[in-house]
Amino acid sequence: MSDIKFEVAESPIHGKGLFATATIKKGEFLGNLQTRAAKKDGPYVLWCEDGKGREVICDFRFINHSRKANVAYYDDLTVMALKNIKPGEELVHNYGDEWED
Repeated sequence: MSDIKFEVAESPIHGKGLFATATIKKGEFLGNLQTRAAKKDGPYVLWCEDGKGREVICDFRFINHSRKANVAYYDDLTVMALKNIKPGEELVHNYGDEWED
């Protein structure tokens, strides 16, 4: 049985998104970002507090923006649930004030 609790699907927010396929509990560890070094900005590049750019190359790259985030990326490249998430709900992260809802 797989421990993966999400899948990529079409998103009403933007393009593709990542959606829960099972209940995800607040505080649950969802996985580690798989990344490669990035020197310039791009659609799947995260800029961490250390000033380094990291291009996300796993399905977590499809987590879209929302000011009502239910997951968070952390500088140690982990992804955690900020609240309980129901099956079918889109996983969203707050990328900051420069992003529009």
